[in-house]
Amino acid sequence: MKAVLILISIILFAPLGFTQNAFRQTIRGQVFDKNSRQPLAGVNVVLLNSNPLTGAVTNEYGEFKIQDVPVAKYDISFSFIGYHTIILPNVTLSSGKELVLKTEMEEKVIMTDEVVVKAGIRKDQPLNKMASVSARSFTVEETERYAGTWFDPARMVCNYAGVMAAGDQRNDIIIRGNSPSGVLYRLDGINIPNPNHFGTLGTTGGPISILNNNLLDNSDFFTGAFPAEYGNALAGVFDLHMRSGNNEKREYIAQVGLNGFEFGAEGPFSKNYKGSYLTSYRYSTLEFFRAMGISFGVSATPQYQDLSFKTDLPAGKLGNFSVFGVGGMSYTDILSKEQRPSDWTFGHPNMDIRFSTDMGVIGITHSIFLNPKATNSARLVSGIALSGSRTKIKADSAFTDKPSFQYYGNESHEIKYTLSEQYSKKINSKNYFSAGFTVDEISAYYTDSILTPAYQFFKQTDTRGKDITLIQSHIQWQHKITDNYIINGGLHYQHFTLNNDFAVEPRFNFKWKLNAMHSLSIGFGAHSQLQPMLFYFVETKLPDNSRIQTNKNLTFTRSNQVVLGYDFLITENMRLKTEVYYQQLLKIPVERKSSTFSIINFGSEFYQSRIDSLVNNGAGKNYGIELTVEHFLTKNYYYLFTASLFESKYTGSDSVERNTLFNGNYVVNALGGYKFKIGKYNSLSLDLKIVSAGGKRYIPIDTALSRVAHAAVYDFARAYEKRYPDYFRIDVRAGMKFNFPKFNMEFGIDVQNITNHRNFFLESYDPKENKVNYDYQLGLFYIFLVRFQF
Repeated sequence: MKAVLILISIILFAPLGFTQNAFRQTIRGQVFDKNSRQPLAGVNVVLLNSNPLTGAVTNEYGEFKIQDVPVAKYDISFSFIGYHTIILPNVTLSSGKELVLKTEMEEKVIMTDEVVVKAGIRKDQPLNKMASVSARSFTVEETERYAGTWFDPARMVCNYAGVMAAGDQRNDIIIRGNSPSGVLYRLDGINIPNPNHFGTLGTTGGPISILNNNLLDNSDFFTGAFPAEYGNALAGVFDLHMRSGNNEKREYIAQVGLNGFEFGAEGPFSKNYKGSYLTSYRYSTLEFFRAMGISFGVSATPQYQDLSFKTDLPAGKLGNFSVFGVGGMSYTDILSKEQRPSDWTFGHPNMDIRFSTDMGVIGITHSIFLNPKATNSARLVSGIALSGSRTKIKADSAFTDKPSFQYYGNESHEIKYTLSEQYSKKINSKNYFSAGFTVDEISAYYTDSILTPAYQFFKQTDTRGKDITLIQSHIQWQHKITDNYIINGGLHYQHFTLNNDFAVEPRFNFKWKLNAMHSLSIGFGAHSQLQPMLFYFVETKLPDNSRIQTNKNLTFTRSNQVVLGYDFLITENMRLKTEVYYQQLLKIPVERKSSTFSIINFGSEFYQSRIDSLVNNGAGKNYGIELTVEHFLTKNYYYLFTASLFESKYTGSDSVERNTLFNGNYVVNALGGYKFKIGKYNSLSLDLKIVSAGGKRYIPIDTALSRVAHAAVYDFARAYEKRYPDYFRIDVRAGMKFNFPKFNMEFGIDVQNITNHRNFFLESYDPKENKVNYDYQLGLFYIFLVRFQF
């Protein structure tokens, strides 16, 4: 304890030995037109709270640089004739890293009195110019600031209205009652596979994110009625962007935390070239956590590692090239003999499970202005990418021949080749047009098999090297009647070559700014999505032992969504927003025979059953109301309150309307934080989060029949009637940041579920003990972070 106090004293008082000039850094960046993406020359950039007032003017490339700026927080103003003024508030400048900003400015439709747009304050406004409802941008800082986020964008957005977590063990998100499988991940314009460690095919979640928040830039998140450029998704969209590396100075980061031991580097290729690189590698640290006595719900220690990188290669008149990549590998062995009574069974007690997954994407993008000398030149963005994911599972009965199977094996992967083109044109201050297409060539390999208690070997799926194509295209237009009346319209088209199914999807939204404080919005969207690819290739065994693919002709699931929104800017730093929505779901795959099964309930587990003989005869609906009250980070504090009330229903082939698995009915989040200044250059932040949500729906186990069968027998007649007890959790976070000459350091600790509340996860039947077991979510759980930037 004495050594810890000495270390803290050294950290706190060491900066006193340096002059103020030692704590200075550079603020620089580039300013663009929001629609045309052309650089703006002559923009005035001013640090509003600097003394004396400091600033710069952008050059012909839209670039600016302000050197020797004291380490502190700044409000940064961007002003230019004919454009709305932008103010970025509370921008933190640290000693160990230059602050590089990419800023977009919007041209005025009518030259009137100046309107100041506080872009950083109005974080609810998405980066995508075509979105008016159910969308907002988020910053990398939020993935670290909010307690309980694990530095993960998916866990972070669970604080937003309309979103709830499917469970502690994975980062699947439920948007307005939809399956997590309805979420699309896009990275730098390319649709990517499930970006999570231990993320199985056909799902979008996993325990640990492969996406490294240290490399991400500000990004968008959509919860419904999204613009026409997004397709093959029913629930929501993550439109993520990787930031560019520093192209003038080499910088490094080293950190250790839940996501692993990490080292990253960025910088220019040379002093005379504007190109840059950015890379980071992480290796799991859970063995270290386990040595500290921290439980992850299983006796096994998951192992994982990932690599992310991006290079920017400007080529003068030939445009700009970018190469990016993200990849991760993970594996674990969950052995029955090592399991403790409190461990998760994942629904299969007394089983030895060996589980591994891989995921990767590498892409090249190219952007060019077709007439760079024109004021509003058309822009063409092209991309090619190779992506893939793999799942391997082996499960053995650990003690008896009585379970329904002795052995299960699965080794499957999907490889995707992507080509994309996006054309955009700012016609004038009132009109913007874009169109594009994406072609995904998918190579599918699925094989899994069961060895039954009678020692009969049965293959469920055996599809090797099947090539299929998904073609998507879109067209969209924005028209501003004035700055207060904005109309966005578009059309999305999809065609699936496996069975030649297609979908035409109109999209529309309108925003009416009543005045500087109030606005109304409405959005409509027709959306469609393919089924998880593996379902198309499930095989049915016929009496003559031949096999056919009975799901091959499954069509797109369709959705029609309408959203009404009201936004009230109560003060400069506080807003209230509410949205009501209705979503109709059609052509959901269900079984031919009468049953409760529907693919609408698929997508939140580590393993998904293969079901054959499906038809698109199911239906569903989601409707609800959402409320957000938010005070943006100003004067060293923030808070966010969100509440959602919703219903999620479906109808299976038995023609009975039921709750979906994801119908939690409500979720309430309350979070906030305060940052204390320690001395002139250091700070302490304290953050709190409280969440209460409806428990997970479940199919009850018929205990009497299960004892006879020596295996779980479910009462499907009562499927999803009841919920587990309501979910409740309190998380707290404390973090300290210290600035030193040439580097800065940060310590953080998250204490999650601080009350150790026992939240239900699932129930399973133990044939060895002939009883029902209950798994619980994570109990009291600690996450720490140590980071150095230099």
